[in-house]
Parts: sequence; C-alpha cells; structure tokens
Amino acid sequence: MNEPKKPAKLAGGAEVVRQFTVGPDDEGVRLDRWFKRHLPAVGFATISRWARTGQIRVDGKRAAPEDRLVAGQVLRVPPGGTTVKTGPAARIRAELTDAQVEMADAMVIHRDRAAIVLNKPPGLATQGGTGTYEHVDGLLDAYAPTGARPRLVHRLDKDTSGVLLVAATPGSAAYFSKRFSTRSARKVYWALVVGVPSVEEGVIDLPLAKQPGSGGEKMMVDRTEHGQPAKTRYRGVDLSGTTACWMELQPLTGRTHQLRVHMAAIGHPIVGDAKYGGQDAFLTGSISRKMHLHARRLIIDHPDGTPLDVTAELPPHFAASMEQLGFNQDDGEALIEGPSEPTKDIIKAAAKAHAKQYRKERRGERRGRAGGERGGPQPGGEWVAKPKGKVAAKAGVKPSARTGPKTAGKPAGKPFGKPTGARPGARPTGARPAGKPAGARPSGPRGGGAKGR
Repeated sequence: MNEPKKPAKLAGGAEVVRQFTVGPDDEGVRLDRWFKRHLPAVGFATISRWARTGQIRVDGKRAAPEDRLVAGQVLRVPPGGTTVKTGPAARIRAELTDAQVEMADAMVIHRDRAAIVLNKPPGLATQGGTGTYEHVDGLLDAYAPTGARPRLVHRLDKDTSGVLLVAATPGSAAYFSKRFSTRSARKVYWALVVGVPSVEEGVIDLPLAKQPGSGGEKMMVDRTEHGQPAKTRYRGVDLSGTTACWMELQPLTGRTHQLRVHMAAIGHPIVGDAKYGGQDAFLTGSISRKMHLHARRLIIDHPDGTPLDVTAELPPHFAASMEQLGFNQDDGEALIEGPSEPTKDIIKAAAKAHAKQYRKERRGERRGRAGGERGGPQPGGEWVAKPKGKVAAKAGVKPSARTGPKTAGKPAGKPFGKPTGARPGARPTGARPAGKPAGARPSGPRGGGAKGR
C-alpha cells in the first residue's frame, strides 16, 4: 500500500507538497501508471510537465514518466490532482444482492493476500457480453467491500467449470498475468470424450483461427498463414468400452476453445459439446447433456515465492457421469508428463546426421535403406508415444503400435533419419562422375608444364 505523508499546507489550507511511500503492490510499475492508480485526476500531460521541470522526485532525484518504481521509495508530488487514493482505488461499487454475495463466497476454494481461487460452476460466464448479465466479473466486489477491486487474469468458457484465478491486488494481477503470458502456469483439465483415441497419449498440434461468419464465436482448424499455433498435450486416464474415454488435457498454448476444437478435430469431441461435436457429442442413456470439461488443477508461481497448487472438485453432473461410466477419480490424481517434444539439441543432431548420410549417398558410398520404421513426428500431426497402460490394454492396442488419430496437423518437430526415395536430380548410386576417364594419367611431369617457370 502507498502510505502518504501528511502534506504541508499554506495559510488558508492550500496544499504545497505531498509525499508517498511506494508499496509492495506497485513494485516495478511505471511512474505514469502509478499516477493512474493513485492520482487519476492528474493527466499524462501534467505528469510529463512535472517530470520535465523536476517537480516529481523519487528518493530526492528527478524521475521520468517511464521510470519503474521500487517498493519503499519515497515519491514527491507537487500540488494538483486532489483526488488522492491513499491505497486502493476509489470507485463506484456494484450493489450485490445477498444471493449474489452467497454465490460468490461459495465459489472460493483458496484465498490469500495476493490470490483468490474460485471453482467456477458450469453455465456461469467469466465476463459479461451481449445478453450476459450474470458473470464472475460482476461478483468480484463481494471479495473486496473496501479496497482494491480484485481482477481477472484468465478466463474459462461459460460451460467449462473449475479453477479460475482472480488477483486480489493490482500488483498480483501484473505478476499472475505475466505467468500466464509466458506459459509458465500449468493448467490441467479433465474431460470425457466420445470414443477412444487409438493412441493413449501425445501432443495435438493443429493451428486455429476464427471461423468466418461466426462473429468470432467459433474457432476452426486453419493450416493457412492465418492459423495461430495451438498445441494440446493429452493423456487417456481410463475408458468405458469403446463408448467414452476419460482424458487429462493440458493446453500448451492459450487459444480460444482450444481443447474443444482439438478433441473434435481428432474425431473425439468432448461429451456435451454440441458447438464443435454436433449430435455426435452426446452419449445415450442417463449421461448428462451438459459439457464435460473441467479445469481440475492449476499450478502457478505465487508472488511470495512458493508455488500455488489448487484443485477444484467436479461439478455434480460430471461426477455423476464418472460414476455411471465406472471411473474412479483417484486414478487421475497423479499427474503424468505427456510425451515430450524433441529438444533443439535432438533436432540439431538429427539434422546433422541426415546431412552426413545425404553426402555419403551422393558419393555413392552408401545405398539408401528401403522402408524401415522411424521414430519422431507421425503424419497425423502429433508427437506420438507408444500406447501403454490401462487404456491401451482395454482398447486392444498392441504395445508396438505407433498409429495415431487421423489428423493432418503440423509435425511437432523435424523428422528423424533419411527421407525415403531418390532425391530429385541425384545421380544413380555408384555412377562415376563425368570427366577424365578412369585410370587415365596425364603424360609428362606432374603439374602440366610447371617445370621451367
């Protein structure tokens, strides 16, 4: 919190100078941003003029609007901008009903000075929009009757339930937002999908873009230059015959509707997701028609230096479906890393080996091997691991199988080994280059007339 010192006053009560101590929540914030938070009546032009004329001082030194502040520094501010926020921003707060406050409190599964973690129910939007009046953003005033208003730092789809992180202060909002933007936060989802993927675990690598004519409300796979990279790591936890599979999904990128589009693209839409799976997304019998996608767990660094690891319980309809299909939630508690993509060193080594092999082929010193099984990215656009464990056993997939879902995405890395087939323009293996005949030797001294130079 910024702590203002009592300002000096002239006769008649006019203020002359104010001093503020920069609080922890403003660590690293720009000077002009600090004014926007705490002295909103002071415009940027005024801030620039004060800085240019040396009227703003930080620890007694001149400062520029783009300078970053450090907690504990003393900021000297000249008169003006009398709407002083001595801590959290003053603002008009939403009038919430008792039922809304009760709903907001019921969603909280973790709370500390920097973070408020919610278990968002399905059917509740994260933010408002056209025709959407009930949403999480509208309930955030319930968590701060006084003080800074909590801020959303990421979102969940309306029909997706589970872990939703809300920053309690402006400083923690900047901290958590950076963790999400740099992909250092780990998000784990549980989903029930229709059918059983032929490969138990892997990475789906299919670029996504907004579908034309949908107003941005629907996404699609787009392999043109307009498609944005999108990767999802998946793992089959258990299956119910050939009807449904319980999946653990980890988005490695953060595209809109990414998990839903990717699962539908490989032929296994999420149960209840009519938007991307149509009628094929529903199971017969008593299985709920609601969407079965749940943000189960979030692991993210906390501003205090320790990891924040939070798990959200399944909503009633999802838990009931799990029970009806014979799934035990304990089977999904242990996180298993998905198949790793090739590192830069592996790709570099593979490229070097390929180049060496190619040179040998050109010299006719080695014949290309015909066929053969090679590891690496599969044609289906995934970096595929061998089927294993419970899902592979139940599905009847042989451990040595390396077939993947029939998708056509971009490979996860450069292929290993030498490409099959003759290179266009390459001369036949073993043929001698055109030029001097074999065994011919020029007569006379070596060097062709060098003697006598």
